Amino acid sequence: MTIPTFHLFERFGVELEYMIVDAETLSVRPISDELLRQAAGAYVNEVERGDLSWSNELVLHVIEFKTNGPAEGLNGLDALFQRHVDTVNGMLAPMGARLMPTAMHPWMDPHQETRLWPHENSPIYEAFDSIFKCQGHGWSNLQSVHLNLPFADDEEFGRLHAAVRLLLPIMPALAASSPLIELRTTGILDNRMDVYRTNCARVPSVTGYVIPEPVFSMAEYEVEVLQRMYDDIAPHDPEGTLQDEWLNARGAIARFERNTIEVRVLDIQECPKADLAIVTAIAGVLRALTDERWSEWSYQQAWEVDPLHTILLDVTRDADRALIHNKHYLRALGLQADRATAGELWRHLVDAVLPADAPARKPLDVILAQGTLARRILRATNGNLSQDRVAEVYKDLCDCLEEGRMFEV
Repeated sequence: MTIPTFHLFERFGVELEYMIVDAETLSVRPISDELLRQAAGAYVNEVERGDLSWSNELVLHVIEFKTNGPAEGLNGLDALFQRHVDTVNGMLAPMGARLMPTAMHPWMDPHQETRLWPHENSPIYEAFDSIFKCQGHGWSNLQSVHLNLPFADDEEFGRLHAAVRLLLPIMPALAASSPLIELRTTGILDNRMDVYRTNCARVPSVTGYVIPEPVFSMAEYEVEVLQRMYDDIAPHDPEGTLQDEWLNARGAIARFERNTIEVRVLDIQECPKADLAIVTAIAGVLRALTDERWSEWSYQQAWEVDPLHTILLDVTRDADRALIHNKHYLRALGLQADRATAGELWRHLVDAVLPADAPARKPLDVILAQGTLARRILRATNGNLSQDRVAEVYKDLCDCLEEGRMFEV
């Protein structure tokens, strides 16, 4: 099969994941297979619905919406995703269920409530479960946004990979939406990223340090990242079920089967309008980096994993208020300062790449002014983490998803 060739930023692939919950209690409902059966007339792992597809995930309480092939632009995708959210909520209503946003369910007990997908492709999920034990938050309680960006050749791959690696550490400063685990705070605003980065600890090369290694050619990536991962998983996977590039769990992964890099560090937000605004900002900054607007490609390539990983850990914990002390990092992104919060850095970047009248600016202004969704959720609970109060807040979030509005506190 011939892989379509698109140059940098000519196309975009976007994937949004949501929980299915009980309409009254908001506890998880493992019925994604029944939803897809209703849509397709059989138990399938994916159904095409025009410009979007709906598909299963590892666990039965999660459904994914994704562009059905690469989209020519990001403008208008929020409305498209919103229409599909509305359709699915309409289908779930007779089942007494609805969709819930945010990256982690606030009281799910994954050891008791995890139900793995049992239909098509189930051997893949069973293989993951046999190796990594998927009854944990890092596997069964995390919903994210994936952004796929194309490259046409080896040079474009190298430019894009360098830019993505540089920007990854601060992405949670816009997107963190997972402040609660089992009705408790942890001191971390992006708990999804925190549990995600250790969920493959039994085979560390599967995730690495989330920040990908500094490799900038496809051949080098095959050897240094993919083959090392395949070799390390092989003793645990005698059937070879997981010997595929989708095993890679870094924060951004090369998908050579479709010539894209897939960004995976973004928590899902309260509505598609917020998700697409964040994706638009990220795409704009990555385009500026590949154009060498603030720093040369060679300088972007020179960044090792460790300093980027340090920033990522700080931003995972404190999101927009994380203090970045690395002046070289700030200057690589065009901010002439010795230190800045991640939120201040993002204000600089958003102002640099998006005009004031861009549709994405209004949702981004809410995030930059009021903080990440995780911070707004904590503000709404006001320290009351009883299930009743948390349920009230998350019911409002479900309403935000239904109505396509921002969660403001």
